[in-house]
Amino acid sequence: MSIRLGVNVDHVATLRNARGAPYPDPLRAARVALEAGADIVTAHLREDRRHIRDEDIERLMQAEIPLNLEMAATDEMIAIALRHRPLACCLVPERREEITTEGGLDVVGMDNNLAPKVRALKGAGIRVSLFIAPVKKQIEAAARMQVPDVELHTGAYCDAVLSNDTEAVKRELDALRAGAHAAAQAGLEVHAGHGLTYDNVGAVAAIPEIVELQIGHFLVGESVFIGLEPAILKMRAAIDHARAEMSA
Repeated sequence: MSIRLGVNVDHVATLRNARGAPYPDPLRAARVALEAGADIVTAHLREDRRHIRDEDIERLMQAEIPLNLEMAATDEMIAIALRHRPLACCLVPERREEITTEGGLDVVGMDNNLAPKVRALKGAGIRVSLFIAPVKKQIEAAARMQVPDVELHTGAYCDAVLSNDTEAVKRELDALRAGAHAAAQAGLEVHAGHGLTYDNVGAVAAIPEIVELQIGHFLVGESVFIGLEPAILKMRAAIDHARAEMSA
């Protein structure tokens, strides 16, 4: 089965905001991504608007981009999602002082807070995903909440690859495999993302239960050297190759 690719355009906005100029344009990046083989575009609207801004969401929606709105589970963000009604929303943990999303949602500890927000989004026809660690109790809590999707946090695995820690790579990859299997068995569609590169994406793409990968920062960085479209085409080819090898 083929695997969908979501391209996150947050750091195109980061470059734009560094100079206060109108370029590079996240909407242009979104269009390039789709032309290069992405299936969905992701944008994280943070509380402090450090990269993506409200007007970016407006423009992406007006251009009918298939948008996955990444956001914290706050009343403000839920209201924004309900106003725009993107294709999907991924609820993530968020701390103002973090550089990037550092871990998965504690769905177990946030059950009472998350459940009504999930219901509101689903009621508006938005596909809801929870960004979680590949941990059994978090997967079970997500299933009880009746979300259609979970996105498994691949950061620990990617960090292990960067550190050349063979034991940690095996441990984290085993956790991702077990988590993906458990989530699929619970009736959840399984996505994955965070820190994925050409060097580490193959093993994740080869996990049969995973049907969508979310990749952003690496692709924007690579685009500085080879261009955004070639960077995405190369990632698309790496993912498709890993999937084909899995099926062989």
